[in-house]
Amino acid sequence: MHADSRLSLRSWCAWILCAGSVVQSFYIPGWSIKSYKDKAPIPLYVNKVYSDNTQLQYAYYDLPFVCPPSGRRHADSSLVSGHSISLNLGEVLRGDRIRNSDYELSMGTDQECRFLCRHEVDRRGLQRARELIGKGYVAEWIVDNLPGATTFQTVDKKRKYYAAGFKIGSKAFSSATGQPRYLINNHVTLVVRWRKAPGRDGEVDGRKVIVGFEVYPKSISSGGRNAEGCPDRLRDPDEEGFELRIPSNRTTTVDDEDEDAKYLHSSYVPRNEDEEEDLDDGATLQIPYTYSVYFAEDEKVEWSNRWDLYFVHQERSSTIHWLAILNSLIIAGLLTTVVAVILTRTVRSDIRGYTANKDKDGLMEDGGSALRIKTKMKIKRPSSSGRQQSPRGCRGEPKSGNGLLDEPMGNDMEHDADISSEDETTLEDVTGWKLLHGDVFRAPSYGGLLAPLVGSGIQLVFMAGGLLVLSCLGVLNPSFRGGFVSVGLGLFIFAGMFSGYFSGRIYQTFGGINWRKNALMTALLFPGLFFTLIFILNLFVWAQASSTAIPFSTLLALASLWLFIQLPLVYLGNWFGFNRIGPWTHPTKTHLIPRQIPQQAWYHRPFPSGVMISGLLPFAVIFIELMFVFQSLWQDKSGYYYVFGYLAAVSIILVITVVEVTVVATYLQLCSEVRHPIVCLPHF
Repeated sequence: MHADSRLSLRSWCAWILCAGSVVQSFYIPGWSIKSYKDKAPIPLYVNKVYSDNTQLQYAYYDLPFVCPPSGRRHADSSLVSGHSISLNLGEVLRGDRIRNSDYELSMGTDQECRFLCRHEVDRRGLQRARELIGKGYVAEWIVDNLPGATTFQTVDKKRKYYAAGFKIGSKAFSSATGQPRYLINNHVTLVVRWRKAPGRDGEVDGRKVIVGFEVYPKSISSGGRNAEGCPDRLRDPDEEGFELRIPSNRTTTVDDEDEDAKYLHSSYVPRNEDEEEDLDDGATLQIPYTYSVYFAEDEKVEWSNRWDLYFVHQERSSTIHWLAILNSLIIAGLLTTVVAVILTRTVRSDIRGYTANKDKDGLMEDGGSALRIKTKMKIKRPSSSGRQQSPRGCRGEPKSGNGLLDEPMGNDMEHDADISSEDETTLEDVTGWKLLHGDVFRAPSYGGLLAPLVGSGIQLVFMAGGLLVLSCLGVLNPSFRGGFVSVGLGLFIFAGMFSGYFSGRIYQTFGGINWRKNALMTALLFPGLFFTLIFILNLFVWAQASSTAIPFSTLLALASLWLFIQLPLVYLGNWFGFNRIGPWTHPTKTHLIPRQIPQQAWYHRPFPSGVMISGLLPFAVIFIELMFVFQSLWQDKSGYYYVFGYLAAVSIILVITVVEVTVVATYLQLCSEVRHPIVCLPHF
């Protein structure tokens, strides 16, 4: 017994240790700390150049005016210059092309100046460099998974924040001629901020972690350099800079010499439109590249918070985010009031009246027999003079009186008024939405197309919800480069099962029979259209030799994921929903003959007024937060959108708003005796 207990205790300890080792080996990007010893090599990776003014990105080493990789191995390291780093699917789709560089960094070792290379550039390369500088392109370098950043300060100069990337050059204007001059940043100062590693690694082993990576670019002229190629006056400001200019090679005459002398020191030389410069004349310009490295200790920044400096500029817009939430709450509150009025007053009173007059409606369907009985009972009322009418004889002749035409007219008028009021009440009870109880769940004309679209919508909602939850939990963060796209694609493929399930059930509810056809349409329709659009757009990006273009092998991988993983999942979900679960049942029976829809006003028509009015309120709820998302994607690429808490709050309000708008719009359409808006809403 004692031995068994000891054995059991040892087993439990072994299981705990194994679990601990599994937890330690489990890696979430951005949560795993990497520390360095003194003089340990730190790899510097170059990625790409991008601009806020265009969507075209280019791999850094594909640029004709930068130092190409030498291919040599770094000292005390297995890193090889120019070696490509393995990328995940999201990194490839977002245009990343990460490769190891020739820049050598060692932890704690400062280098005031180090020569990199002297690169010869022809006229075409210079033209390409001027084009990219003019469009404001910035370069992205990476150290310890941190992008090289340009440092800024807040307005009050109390805090600094980072903008990812640094400019590859600048565009200035000559003070003498006023013409543009393109200067290339051929020197960079790299500042690596570090602190002691947490725990035993820092206290005992003296290891360090990187908490910041700053890049300060500078344009330095080619003159005044030592034997190693470094500038003699590195720290002094160079007002002249290194201009990307080769003297013009066009044929000039004596009359043109005076005109060209005006622009001797400018990259702009006016010439006639018919005279073009020969870009292949063999003339070159040598650009010297150097760099400096400094290590600075920074105890103010924790390793876990080192990305916060990239988000400081977003804190300035926190007030706008709160106003967006307040705006969304006001719109949702107004819609909630409208829905409450409809449910508590209009619908409930209509249902109460409909229930109270249920017997009368049943009697009316019998041909009006109840109306005739009531009429006979009303005829037996006493006359206005207080005398009772004389009883009729057995043969139907009156025993007293002057005949039927001599009867007073008061009783007949009262009788007609009673009948009219009863008819009006009956007609009021059967007008509006109650007339459509036999037509509201009629199958639509294009149900075979609507079911796959609804299934694809469910697939997109599942993907968006999953991404939002994972982002709010911190699993998807900027340090997980390409993770948002990779995880989103995985969620979309996995959600194919739900897409097929809902599509199959809706298809059967609409009376569909061929579920295999519906499964193929669900799996191929929306993804096929999206893949075709991406492929066509990719052809134009390919023509520009941009890294944004998706490689052909990646396109084949996406097609394989689509056809060999998503399609079987959609097929499986469709089979389960169609054959095992079955269709949704409706509370009312659909009439065989559809009811004719009366002529509608323009504001009651589903398209375009109904669609625009119904979509205006949800757009008003989300458009402010959506502006920040689109701005981060296309306008401010140097920043990161990481306020997913605001986005989650606005998304929840958006879902509530969409539901309430659907209720109100559907009720208004049904009150107008239009049955079309609700045909796509199965009864759950």
